[in-house]
Amino acid sequence: MSFQLTSDSRLTWAALALALGASFAIPTHGAAQEPSSDKAAALSKEGAQVKKLLEQKFDGVSVRSVVKSPYGALYEVMFDDQIVYTDARVSFVIVGNLFDTATKKNMTDAKMRELTRVAFDTLPLDLAIKKVKGNGSRRLAIFSDADCPFCARLENELKSIDNVTIYTFLYPIDQLHPDSARKSKMIWCAPDKVKAWDAFFASGTLPQNSGDCDNPLTATHELGQKMRVSATPTLVFADGSVIPGALPAQRLEAEIAQGEVQAAKIAAAKK
Repeated sequence: MSFQLTSDSRLTWAALALALGASFAIPTHGAAQEPSSDKAAALSKEGAQVKKLLEQKFDGVSVRSVVKSPYGALYEVMFDDQIVYTDARVSFVIVGNLFDTATKKNMTDAKMRELTRVAFDTLPLDLAIKKVKGNGSRRLAIFSDADCPFCARLENELKSIDNVTIYTFLYPIDQLHPDSARKSKMIWCAPDKVKAWDAFFASGTLPQNSGDCDNPLTATHELGQKMRVSATPTLVFADGSVIPGALPAQRLEAEIAQGEVQAAKIAAAKK
């Protein structure tokens, strides 16, 4: 996965994550009941104090939210595009995934999906390369970098996925792949964008053009920044769930299917 670090706060937390290693908080009980309104108000004050302490101890960190978790004395802290856990005094920080042992559910992943979900129908799909496989009945959007090795791995995994329409947003990360934008423009300017994209990943072949046609790279960059896309590939499923990384084919199929089911439920709930 290719990462794009665009702020001092992300660099600070990246260094923190490396220093702490892959720490995990594994609860040994189920989720607690929701707090009463009085207790919720008190927790809000405690959360504000936790936020203040974090920003004092880690210069440059921008904390988006702090809530009391239902597991022990842990507080769930959301900043930029990551969740960490700490105590009321911020005497430690846990970087990693929190699992509920009763349900075997990754609670960190579930919360991230909730916080980062987008409305798929609001995506500017005209800015993407559209590829229809089979009947194209299912939907998947991808932010991809032409020179990203993990994007190449994802393209290989996608070969076995059928009956899906794939929208690929060209998202070159200049810091890591300085030639990717040039290649992306050439692919976009090809008469058959899908064929050009597939040929590039299959053999490294680029279309014969100068890449000077109108292209959406500036717009897709702005879209990715708005959605806090910081890695390639980043996948967006029909229900708006956003997952970074080159998922294996079996996981891709499961996520696409689940995304369609959840999208249908969301649509039904709006009626």
